Amino acid sequence: MTFYQIFLPIATLLYLLLVFVLRSVILWKQTGVNPFVFGNTGKAHDYIGRVYKLMVLGTWVSIGIYSFYLPWYSYLVPIQYLEIDWLKTIGLILLVISFLWTSIAQYQMSKSWRIGIDYNEKTELISNGLFKYSRNPIFLGVLISYLGTFLIIPNILSFSILHVTFVTIQTQVRLEEEYLESVQGQDYLGYKLQVRRWI
Repeated sequence: MTFYQIFLPIATLLYLLLVFVLRSVILWKQTGVNPFVFGNTGKAHDYIGRVYKLMVLGTWVSIGIYSFYLPWYSYLVPIQYLEIDWLKTIGLILLVISFLWTSIAQYQMSKSWRIGIDYNEKTELISNGLFKYSRNPIFLGVLISYLGTFLIIPNILSFSILHVTFVTIQTQVRLEEEYLESVQGQDYLGYKLQVRRWI
């Protein structure tokens, strides 16, 4: 196995466990609130949650085949002209940056962090730390992680996942903006004028 075949599944597993699972458990213990607030309705918000699950599954399929079933990798249609060592190195660096960036942003969100839009509880508007430079640093970190993964395993599946995730996050961000405008009012509108959506 190559370095990247070993690194990618370990890094992705640690990313999911530390950034999402562990952080969710800690918040649940502290507040009694489950931060995963996507439901099972047919509403756009909950549909987005299902798309995210499919993207995570697709990512694991791509990584699993690359790392453990390499003879099958050709079925994912590798993009050969992107199979370059220095691009893989950039992908690795992006994954590390994404992990650190997202972890810091989650810590700064503290008890306001949610996976999805919490329509049942008004959370505090966070505007300090990384949120002084980006209104959506966690989403930005997630997008960077998908880009990093694509650069390490450039194929049609990882390319499609990157683009579907980008469109899905763009949609969720706009739903969140509408919600925050309705519950935070002028505080959020003022923040929105001062800080860019991404960076």
